[in-house]
Amino acid sequence: MKIQKTAIEKALAKISVSGEGQNMMESGVIKNINVFGTEVIVDVQLATPAMHIKKRAEDDIKKIIRQEVSQEAEVNVNITVEAKKNTNEIKGKAIPGIKNIVAVASGKGGVGKSTVTANLAVSLAKNGFKVGLLDADIYGPSATIMFDVERERPLSVTVDGKSKMKPIENYGVKVLSIGFFTKPNQAVIWRGPMAAKALNQMIFDAAWGELDFLLIDLPPGTGDIHLSIMQSLPITGSVIVSTPQNVALADAKKGVAMFQQESINVPVLGIIENMAYFTPEELPNNKYYIFGEKGAKNLAEDIEIPFLGEIPLVQSIREAGDIGRPAALQEDTPVAEALKEITKKVVEQTVRRNKNLAPTEAIKITTMAGCAAVNN
Repeated sequence: MKIQKTAIEKALAKISVSGEGQNMMESGVIKNINVFGTEVIVDVQLATPAMHIKKRAEDDIKKIIRQEVSQEAEVNVNITVEAKKNTNEIKGKAIPGIKNIVAVASGKGGVGKSTVTANLAVSLAKNGFKVGLLDADIYGPSATIMFDVERERPLSVTVDGKSKMKPIENYGVKVLSIGFFTKPNQAVIWRGPMAAKALNQMIFDAAWGELDFLLIDLPPGTGDIHLSIMQSLPITGSVIVSTPQNVALADAKKGVAMFQQESINVPVLGIIENMAYFTPEELPNNKYYIFGEKGAKNLAEDIEIPFLGEIPLVQSIREAGDIGRPAALQEDTPVAEALKEITKKVVEQTVRRNKNLAPTEAIKITTMAGCAAVNN
């Protein structure tokens, strides 16, 4: 009996690839069927490289063809695997209405990056800019505390016929954070794809409106979340936060290197030195360089990037963050003046960057190998 291709297709419609709901014909995994007498060649393309899935598919195809079509069939199954797109990548495009997107990063944790981001946002707003802050530190969100909005929840609004999240606004800054959607004592234990999906919603499903600056508070380090955001958004520039000691500077240098990778090429607007010196309240004119002196400033000079300024280590900054009133709200204090100068330099560097450089494009990295040199 002659083996018919239609009979094979009918047989394959009775089985499916493990883990998929549709049968093999409906799911499109069968790419080609050739019949040469009793020889049957089936080309299959799977979405997973798992060996047991591939073996199961091959065995099922051979079995069903011999059972339903012909016991004499000599079945050869050629299986290829289609490379999946990076599931950790945030998908989307530039956000309409946002003029500048500035990523605030640090090579290591504990250097006060989130505190600096919150105060920079408030200082920009005080100077008349329209400002948003995206807390992208999925595993350690703190923006809700620093802006005193822990009990708030974003509402749903309709924009151009689509449902969007309305950011919570305080001190003139629009804020979105994963902290709005988790309990205070709840740990965020997510793999990369889940974290990316949450960020995707906060970025592209939010009603940010018109903004002069959207500040993105990145997690510490140079990892998956950083790549995901830069793959989806055209970052105008980045700001690196570091403390003066060598261990922090070494990681800050890696943070700069990440943005300067040829495949990333996000302009570094400059570096901020946090906890530069300690000034006791009772001795306001004294400076004690607990973590070293001018480490970040020297690093900026060495690698030829702008130095944006230094922020002292004073108790009032910590207290202001803890009660949800960023120190930048204060008037006529050394801390407020330092933040004012830093904000001015960030704006100046952003204007200079936009004048002298072409707009940044979302990066196109398909493998982690593209950024391997950052960690070397």
